Amino acid sequence: MKRSILILGIISLISIKSYSQKKDKIMTKKTIKTEEEWKKILTPEQYYILREKGTDRPSEDGYTSLFEKGTYHCAACDQQLFESNSKFQSHCGWPSFDDAIKGTVNFVLDKSLGMIRTEIICAACEGHLGHIFNDGPKETTGQRYCVNTTSIKFIKGK
Repeated sequence: MKRSILILGIISLISIKSYSQKKDKIMTKKTIKTEEEWKKILTPEQYYILREKGTDRPSEDGYTSLFEKGTYHCAACDQQLFESNSKFQSHCGWPSFDDAIKGTVNFVLDKSLGMIRTEIICAACEGHLGHIFNDGPKETTGQRYCVNTTSIKFIKGK
């Protein structure tokens, strides 16, 4: 009898844990296109950054210095990626965020250019966004999502 109750309790705990993990995970609709389709809808610069893993030149222009209320979306597929309240001034030359909208960004090991880094890509279209580093604000996440301006677009909030 005690054994049956113990087994039933374990099964209940596993079910609750599994449900909560599914509930917390945000489903991202995949955007799948051929490279020829991407070339037709993206500018040459966007294609280079998002599809060929290029990098914008550092600059304080564009979104780097923009601190209006709104949401940053993937420039390729329009997936929401970052809220303006997660943006901070890092003085690195690229827009910086301390967090992404849950489930919208994936992380990929990047061993290019003789370095070991973590690339961030759009979870929907797998477009290259930039890299994540552990030198962000200590009072929040401690992370810095270093994002190419060309890979995102800003949608002004209310």
